[in-house]
Amino acid sequence: MTESGIVTVPGEGPAHARIMLIGQNPGREEVKQGRPFVGRSGKYLTRVLDRFGIDRRQLYITPVVKEPTPNNRKPTAAEIARWTPALLEEIDRIGPRIIVLMGQVAHDIPRQEGIEYIETCHPAAAMRFPAMREKFEKDIAGLAEKISRYEYTT
Repeated sequence: MTESGIVTVPGEGPAHARIMLIGQNPGREEVKQGRPFVGRSGKYLTRVLDRFGIDRRQLYITPVVKEPTPNNRKPTAAEIARWTPALLEEIDRIGPRIIVLMGQVAHDIPRQEGIEYIETCHPAAAMRFPAMREKFEKDIAGLAEKISRYEYTT
């Protein structure tokens, strides 16, 4: 919870996960449970991961902006800037080898050397639009291939 009493949603997963998934900001269900990606798009994400043999419990999952935005709108540049230092610290602490950036807000975060980045669409967009769904699922299939080839899991 922030000083202003707003509920924040931290990342979750193994402390030294090799793979990190970064999304946009928490929605209603995420705020309610205090966990990232547990609402409709989180359930879809988990189904896609399962389909490609990726155990969600082996991944570190976090939002860029750790607090909800009004009406779950896209975070503003100021909100993103406010939370970016915390996100970069989180990346340093976890030390992933691969980061999957889900959605435009995540695509725009600063990159760090030594980390492979995979840009894909947000699961919520993939649920709504067939072309995005195809890209998202193809990208997750590619992630699964990297995991099996290089054993990036914890």
